[in-house]
Amino acid sequence: MANTASAKKRIRQTIRRTAVNGARVSRIRTFMKQVETAIAGGNKDAAAQALKAAMPEMQRGVSKGVLHQNTVARKLSRLSARIKAL
Repeated sequence: MANTASAKKRIRQTIRRTAVNGARVSRIRTFMKQVETAIAGGNKDAAAQALKAAMPEMQRGVSKGVLHQNTVARKLSRLSARIKAL
């Protein structure tokens, strides 16, 4: 258990940041799932629109530090390749 005031404050901050980061990752996953659903449906236009909406969310995850840049680049690349193949 934390003894110093600064350690107690760090615990409070960590709890808040964990909640925010969890919500952010969940939101990103939702956007990615919408792209996956559109690809599974075979609708190229809907998939492209969903990817266009998902891109800024994923990039924001990188800038906020909840996802690694290479992870997002890989996922975007794979999704766009799958959309192209439709």
